[in-house]
Amino acid sequence: MYRPQGSTKLKKTLIAALTLGATLAPAIADDVVKIGVLSDLTGPFAQTNGLKATEMAVTDFGGEVLGKKIVVISSDHLNRADAATVTARRWFDEEGVEAIVDVPNSAVALAVNEVARQKKKILLATSPATADLTGSACSPTTFHWTYDTWMLAHGTANTMVDRGGDTWFFITSDYAFGRAIEHESSEVVTARGGKVLGSVRAPLNTSDFSSFLLQAQSSKAKVVGLALAGADLITAVKQAHEFGLDTSGQKLVGLLLVAGDVSALGLQAAQGLIYSEAFYWDVNDGTRSWAKRFGELNGGRIPSMTQAGTYSAVTHYLKAVKAAGTLDGPTVAAKMKELPTDDALFGHGKIRPDGRKIHSVYVLEVKKPSESTGLWDLAKVSAVLPPDQAFRPLEQGGCPLLQK
Repeated sequence: MYRPQGSTKLKKTLIAALTLGATLAPAIADDVVKIGVLSDLTGPFAQTNGLKATEMAVTDFGGEVLGKKIVVISSDHLNRADAATVTARRWFDEEGVEAIVDVPNSAVALAVNEVARQKKKILLATSPATADLTGSACSPTTFHWTYDTWMLAHGTANTMVDRGGDTWFFITSDYAFGRAIEHESSEVVTARGGKVLGSVRAPLNTSDFSSFLLQAQSSKAKVVGLALAGADLITAVKQAHEFGLDTSGQKLVGLLLVAGDVSALGLQAAQGLIYSEAFYWDVNDGTRSWAKRFGELNGGRIPSMTQAGTYSAVTHYLKAVKAAGTLDGPTVAAKMKELPTDDALFGHGKIRPDGRKIHSVYVLEVKKPSESTGLWDLAKVSAVLPPDQAFRPLEQGGCPLLQK
């Protein structure tokens, strides 16, 4: 059989290279601790991605744990569950990632949650809203950190009903988050004796909300609940302001509004909006100091609650790794639940057996332009919900872990 000259030598060289690569890969992985930020880096949630917050947490922790350098990598999940799943599997199986953090978009987070469960790796879900992560989809190594649909719905909807907002119309993102928060909010309204007069579903990345806003106007509902997030929420509020909906007697509510959204909207368009957040930068000296440092690293932009949650979660994860003396996922997860949480951003807290991190929550109202004293002075605290009231009771979630 004919063989090209040098083919045997080339074959041996390739085998040697592959063998060397296989030998070196575990050694490289053993020398570092990798944390993967899986986020929306270019889409509707890009402004609140957790990359800077993760890097800041690692730096503040000292840059190493268990004698190993901490390395942060990132990837854009493109708001697609399939793309996120592929990345998560590759990170865990081939790139030595020990924990994934951030993961905005509920459908994406639920998909990554299943990968982390199978691989027995840590998922720090600091940005998704779905309460299923501590309910039917709860996992031994997943932690839902910042907020969820139950918290948002109960904090905001109860406040509005208390103020006389007993009829509602919803404009809802047509994916898992939107449907979940509309459902949770509707339950609160009807349980309090109110009525839901209607709802419409808007596709992700909608650029024109005019037809939806016209339906909301014609409903005559006292409250228009925007079950939207990110760029969609900003667009809807701006167009509602142009329509005059917010000055016609109807009250706009942002069911997932964050400080960065208010800043992007401007107080003229956003004034009077009621929303709930797990973190607000101007609560005390600790939050103000951290927010100032974060803003300096983030182009002067105000930190969102999800970015604060990412910083807090990564810090607690690294504390648990250090205390456990290992990177083993289930062992670190158990240590995370054992240790109380404590940082300047959220104060004292704890992690429940279902993976829900609990802390106080603030119901905020966007200030009028005349009330603001500076660029970041955006809202005033209307109410503070204590940890035991801010999140869904443990026994109501249906987490299978509690049945074992």
